[in-house]
Amino acid sequence: MVTVRLFGMTKSLAGNKPSLSLALANGRRVKDLVDLVNAGYPMIGELIHKNKIIVSVNQEIAHEDTELNDGDEIALLPPFAGGSPMGQAGDDQLVRVQQEDFSVDAEIARVRSRSKRIGGISIFLGTARDRSKGRDVDSITFEHYEGMAQKKLREIRERALKEFDVIEVLILHRYGEIGIGENIVLIVVGAEHRAEAFRACKWAIDELKQITPIWKLEHTPEGQVWVEEHP
Repeated sequence: MVTVRLFGMTKSLAGNKPSLSLALANGRRVKDLVDLVNAGYPMIGELIHKNKIIVSVNQEIAHEDTELNDGDEIALLPPFAGGSPMGQAGDDQLVRVQQEDFSVDAEIARVRSRSKRIGGISIFLGTARDRSKGRDVDSITFEHYEGMAQKKLREIRERALKEFDVIEVLILHRYGEIGIGENIVLIVVGAEHRAEAFRACKWAIDELKQITPIWKLEHTPEGQVWVEEHP
């Protein structure tokens, strides 16, 4: 028996189950697992075959020939809300996924305190809006894959520090129910000069939308809608 964790729309397609227990009797590869899922939950199986849902094993994206072993952590990941060691001491405050709101001023101050060479700070702040794709929105709920989400945000921070001429990067995303007008996500980049700060900040939020397992559920007067992609 293997346990497969579900997130976002996959839970809805499986009757709001948080996970599936499957008897993987024949075969020990991801493609064998997908065949089992397709047999029991054809709508999920179809989305896997269309690459709309991906399989992760031990918090890494898997392929059909990826081998499965006892104790592996397996999950089905629908499209993320938008289209991978902690490192040095203090980095846990610079990459966070949290339920509570945050102070933009306090987070900017956190980045400024890292170096006196910082001369330019660029930020991206995402907030909850009351309309999406022509629908009124009452509130938003964000779900995340605990552990993997933090891992991917740390990867983004580390790549930004390596690939751009910047001094510090802070990435923060909230989860749970968020009211209209409230803060959702914050990127703060400190650099010697503004140009690299702008470039790194834009890259970081774009990358976050692509690779971080966070899902967005919009609550509307007509019902709930999982958001598969947005600009």
